[in-house]
Amino acid sequence: MADQKPSANSSLSISPKEKDVDIEIDRKSSLSSTRSSLSISSDSVDSDANSIQQVSSRASRYNADATEKLTPVVTRTSVVTGFSLAPNATSDPCFEIDFEEGDGANPREWTMARKAMITAFTSFSTLTIVMYSTSYSSGIPGIMISFDISNETIAVLGITTYLIGLAFGSIILAPLSEVYGRRPVYIIAMALYTLLIIPCALTPNLEGILITRFFGALAGSVMLANAPGTISDIVNEEYRALAFSAWSIGPMNGPVIGPLIGGFVYEYMGWRWTNWVVMIASGVSFCMMCLIGETYAPAILRTKAARKRKETGNDKWHSRYDEKKKFWPMLRENLTRPVSMAVNEPICVFWNIYIAVIYGILYLCFVAYPIVFSGLRGWSPGITGLSYSGLGIGGLITICSEPLIRRMINAHKMDQVTGKVPPESMVSIVCIAAICIPVGELIFAWTCTPNVHWIVPIIAGIPFGAGNCAVFIYASNYLVHSYGIYAASALAGNAVLRSIVGGCIPLAGPSLYRKLGPHWAGTFLGLLELSLVPIPVVFWRYGHKIRNKSALITRMREDQERLEGKKKRAADMEERVKRREERVAKKEAAKDRGKEKQFLEV
Repeated sequence: MADQKPSANSSLSISPKEKDVDIEIDRKSSLSSTRSSLSISSDSVDSDANSIQQVSSRASRYNADATEKLTPVVTRTSVVTGFSLAPNATSDPCFEIDFEEGDGANPREWTMARKAMITAFTSFSTLTIVMYSTSYSSGIPGIMISFDISNETIAVLGITTYLIGLAFGSIILAPLSEVYGRRPVYIIAMALYTLLIIPCALTPNLEGILITRFFGALAGSVMLANAPGTISDIVNEEYRALAFSAWSIGPMNGPVIGPLIGGFVYEYMGWRWTNWVVMIASGVSFCMMCLIGETYAPAILRTKAARKRKETGNDKWHSRYDEKKKFWPMLRENLTRPVSMAVNEPICVFWNIYIAVIYGILYLCFVAYPIVFSGLRGWSPGITGLSYSGLGIGGLITICSEPLIRRMINAHKMDQVTGKVPPESMVSIVCIAAICIPVGELIFAWTCTPNVHWIVPIIAGIPFGAGNCAVFIYASNYLVHSYGIYAASALAGNAVLRSIVGGCIPLAGPSLYRKLGPHWAGTFLGLLELSLVPIPVVFWRYGHKIRNKSALITRMREDQERLEGKKKRAADMEERVKRREERVAKKEAAKDRGKEKQFLEV
């Protein structure tokens, strides 16, 4: 810096005037760095933080290389892409590593083809994980015969343990990706997931299936926990909804494709081959994950800083993410905050209940369809798998309608504070979906028996599947837009409860349909879904008032206002310094002109 002395071997000297100039420049640099650090709003999930730019004016400094030469540093503009930041205030800002425009390191500057490849790979891999949760249902009759099980509810436990594993694995693997990056977590977890399918396919008893499916789901949950983050890493806010819709083709249709493939595999090859087919698909997924580069900006910048330190031998080089969070404190935070929000935040309480029940009834259908089509109509397992096609078509309709749905959302009145549509605009889509779900369920309930043509109950699955897909996509978006930097915690609490309820409700399926019959069992489920419709309707009409009364959201808003105040004060201070420098420069220019005039007169 300006007060640093050149080495004895250097022939350069610094005059007092030059020192004053350097000190003034350092003061300006410090002010500019302070302003930059105040202009950062953090969280990788928060869609409002993705357009933040940090402009850092680099002042003159001495280059700390082996030659000890005095060199100026050119002013550089860096773009921060909205990821969570942990700046180290004691580090020299002149040695900070950041993304350079056009260097190809920033994931959001990658080519469209590369982004499309990553989206397709993560979508297929997530499909593989979700498909395994429901393909198991096709092989339940064979499992009962092989292990001499008379109670179908016991055999259905394989679905329950798998979904519980997905729930708890998500809250463990999500923080791991923030510490070590997404790519290594993907590769290790997918390798373990693929290997854990082997004992499940070879086990000699049901207990082995239940245990290995649980631990396999723990590893496989990496796709559900981190794939949305990967999409957010590479896509700008403008195209994020479209990218998420493209990615959701996999997870939304996985539950449908599972029994469709599993039915034919079980019919012609036996229930153990339902595992081997998934293992082949997961092996392909593992190879895909190996081809995807690191997309998490903090991990990329940490790697760049470490490489720079190694190349130059200078430990001053750093990134703002070098202060990595410890895993156990982060895991504790991930466990406590979602639970706290799920209990104390009214938005989370009601939305968690609504989504969990909808998700649970959806998974109960994967138990009910074989009862109706195989048991009552006498269809073979493979043909029964085709009966799920209505659910898949409904989900695809919702996904393909994303441009139209986005137009409906953007048609809402803009929020005067943010200048964007309010989060309740997302709920308007959920309200429509909340009607479609019970309508499809009730039509299915009274047309599923053999006295009605088989095409009618399959068509009933279209509004049911479309409604479920819309609820999961746009209800999650509502939580994201409502909670901003705490969106990950809100979604984590929702995912845990949703998976637990989704794993437990199917256990009641066999006895429910046996005691009430297909008509009244389906009617009961449809009326239960219909009774929950007021939840999205109330949040659509009064959600803004509920958000204003939320203690957590109020605190977030106050923090944002304080941040804006600090940014304004920093900008005002810099403007005053700039005006003062201009006055000094004018005085110096006038003084120089006076001296020149006196010289000419002499």
